[in-house]
Parts: sequence; structure tokens; C-alpha cells
Amino acid sequence: MTTDASATAARRPGEQALTSLGLGAPALDPADASTHRFPGGGRWRTEVPSCEGPEALAVILKEASRLDVPIHRISQGSGVWMLTDAEITEMVEATAERDIELCLFTGPRGTWDIGGSTRTDSRGGGLRARGHDAVAGCVEDAVRATELGVKCLLVADEGVLWTLHRARRAGIVPADTTLKVSALIGPVNPASYAVYERLGADSVNVPSDLTLAHVTEIRRASGAPMDMYIEAPDDLGGYIRMYEVAELIRRGAPLYLKFGLSKAPGLYPYGHHLRDLALATARERVRRGRLALDLLARHGANGGMAPLGSRLPGELNRFDIGS
Repeated sequence: MTTDASATAARRPGEQALTSLGLGAPALDPADASTHRFPGGGRWRTEVPSCEGPEALAVILKEASRLDVPIHRISQGSGVWMLTDAEITEMVEATAERDIELCLFTGPRGTWDIGGSTRTDSRGGGLRARGHDAVAGCVEDAVRATELGVKCLLVADEGVLWTLHRARRAGIVPADTTLKVSALIGPVNPASYAVYERLGADSVNVPSDLTLAHVTEIRRASGAPMDMYIEAPDDLGGYIRMYEVAELIRRGAPLYLKFGLSKAPGLYPYGHHLRDLALATARERVRRGRLALDLLARHGANGGMAPLGSRLPGELNRFDIGS
């Protein structure tokens, strides 16, 4: 990797050719650059999402080794309840061997229960946990997963986030458990982003259609790590932003680059009837990661990656839990 400074002095796509044709872009505004970093000074980490079990994990790890794709975090979307204890343990051990953070989704969620409002045009409450029992199910998943060695939990409800933050402060789950906010409830403005940080989020997945200016606005309000799909699944818009990766890092650091996949059917909730699809898409997500990293390298913007094995977010602002 090159030095961290190169991330702020990257070559922009097509810059030399366009300048020679009199079509050069305006100079970047230094004021747009994020001043925040991961602990230790890194600007970006990587994540491979939608890893739905040990078999898909094995494919991801093999392909990452073959294509030399560094991975900081691997996340799953179907939920803790969709995995057996043996499957979770296998995934925990495989990721621990490579010092990769494993993140599992807590459930249940509103889009899967009997509430009809999620199927209306307004989408109702979306993925949020409906009622006390849904929150209890998420807490049950969190306790079970962390007892099996999972260190990162994915949440899709503000109340669940606050509850799990309180739970780790109370020692119900380990204090070093990290909490990640799902893209499906991700904030779209700096005020709401700062609220998620204060509720206990250690990284926040923003919708992938935020503009570069929106990213800068968020960074002026919060230093909590941001997750962004460089390529988003179709149900999140199918956006492909590979040519913006260097600028997203410049503005959005500390940033997790998420290697999603467009033009692929959904996997959640996953079962073995979707095995071939899960393995094929797992393999291609890693390849998409290689393409994004190659772009960064060609533009001289591949410096500043956080050390592999790093996972904690650093000091963040929290609401007072009180008594």
C-alpha cells in the first residue's frame, strides 16, 4: 500500500486525457475531505456482505486468497436464527483464523412478520422490530451469537440498537461487541446519522444513493465509521459507484467499502434451496472487490487502508444511559 497522503492526492478518472482536451474538472475542495480516521490512522476497511453460511464463507475466503482481496469484515443478512450453533461456530472459527470480523444480523424483522403495512406503498415500519416480542427475539439472537463467539451484530431498529448498547454496557453481551446499522434503515442526513452514533452504532450503513455532498455533510456532524455499498443489491437500488471510490474515501473516511452485487436475486432468508445462487454470488462479490481495489490502485488512491484485523471504531459520542 502507498502512504496515507496519496489518498488525498489521487489521480481522478480520465484526468490527464480530459485536461489535454480542455475538459478538465475543477480542483477538489480540501474542505470536503474528512478529518476522521479509524483507530491507528486508517481511512478505509473492506466488507463482503450476504455471506449466508459456512459454505459461502469458505468460497469467499478461498476467492479472496486467490484474488488477493483484503477483508476486514464479513457479514450475513438472513439472521442469527437461520443458523445452527454448529454453523455459527464454524463461521466464527474460520474468520478468527484470518482475523476477520464476523457480523450476523439480529432478527426478527418487520418485513417478515404478519404486519401488512410493510407491503403497502408506504412500506409501513419496514424492517423495524414490531412489538416487545420482536425486540426480545433480537436480544435473544444477540446473546446466543455472542456466547458462540460472534463479535459484531447487525441491527435494523433504533430501539434494538439502544437496547443492545445498554446490554453491552451492563455486561449482558461482551463490552467489545460492535453494533452495525443496516442499510435498510440507514440515515440520509447528518442529524439522524449523529443520532445513530449516540444510540450505540459503531458503524452505520448509509443508503448508496447519497451524493458526495451528502457524505461530506455527514462527516461534519459525526466521525462514526460509515458503511457504503460500492455496488448495491437491486433491492437497495443496484447502484454501481466504483469510479467514485477514491472520492468516497476522501470525503467519507473512516469508510467500509462494501462489495455488493447488482442483477442478482435476493437471498434472505437463506436456505439450502438457494445454495447454488449463494455460492455463485459470494464468489462474484469478492471479484467485484478486486475490481474496485484495482481502480483505487490505478488512480494512486489505494493508500490508507486500515490494518487487517482491526475492527474497533474508536471513541464515539453516546447518549447518557443513566441509571
